[in-house]
Amino acid sequence: MTPRNATVAVVGAGDFIGAEIARRFAREGFAVYLGRRGGEKLAPLVAEIEAAGGRAFARSLDARKEEDITAFLAEAEALAPLEVCIFNIGANVNYPLVETTERVFRKVWEMACYAGFLTAREAAKIMLPRQSGAIFMTGATAGLRGGPGYAAFAAAKFGLRAVAQSAARELDPQGIHVAHLVIDSGVDTAWVRERIRAAGGNAEDRVLMNPASVAEAYWMLYQQPKDAWTFELDIRPFSERW
Repeated sequence: MTPRNATVAVVGAGDFIGAEIARRFAREGFAVYLGRRGGEKLAPLVAEIEAAGGRAFARSLDARKEEDITAFLAEAEALAPLEVCIFNIGANVNYPLVETTERVFRKVWEMACYAGFLTAREAAKIMLPRQSGAIFMTGATAGLRGGPGYAAFAAAKFGLRAVAQSAARELDPQGIHVAHLVIDSGVDTAWVRERIRAAGGNAEDRVLMNPASVAEAYWMLYQQPKDAWTFELDIRPFSERW
């Protein structure tokens, strides 16, 4: 591992995709700056990365608060130049339309869309003077089509996709690679398996996405040359129907 003079900031560094992204970039020598609600939960991941010779730093973060995002990314930049910023907040919920409260709809939008806007804006402010960097946003199937029970989640992810499109068209010509990743399948987590069982399915019959495989997609995007940037990448298991 050769240390790089660069930082990757992960907003929404959860236990699965976010953690695997951190591991993947840390293996390449990046310092990883990790934020999530309850930042103390990141202590085992930080210890793991450090034990492998990497550099990792964790903070508690409410990505819906402008001041939190601004401070978080400023700290990441102070550590080493912010090279990659990844927005990875999910907020996946499923409620029948008539049971979706105003509070649920607003909170999901704040988490999965508004927080993404704040993250992209503040990262761009840091990267534009250098005219380099990458901003990657984690989307979902719901960002392409709404499904029963997903009015709140789909609205938020549709909005995030629009933010990413607008940002890409504005920032790509200025040297900043903006990409939107559509995670078009269930990721192999205990939560996803339980939801499959609750819906009457058998999780063992499904091919779910390994979070480490998802992280490889982010690393691949980062490595793309400027003359062949991808904006939208949809990934799914080989057996997924779509």
